[in-house]
Amino acid sequence: MSETVLDVRGLNCPLPVLKANRVLRGLPEGARLRVLATDRASVSDFQVFCRETGHALVSFADENGVFAFTIKRRAQDG
Repeated sequence: MSETVLDVRGLNCPLPVLKANRVLRGLPEGARLRVLATDRASVSDFQVFCRETGHALVSFADENGVFAFTIKRRAQDG
């Protein structure tokens, strides 16, 4: 399955998580979203977001000041 990429570099809290949530809602279960962010707060924000929503934080990397998160969409509601 291919990965959707969301580039939110330059945006500050809470916009990266809000935009990621919007994209995730439109993806099928099991799909992966790669988020690129520069806001330091996004590191803890995405950890909390995934824990509270049931999405899986598959990976995290700091690539020269760009934080890259890979999130796997949880099973559909219902």
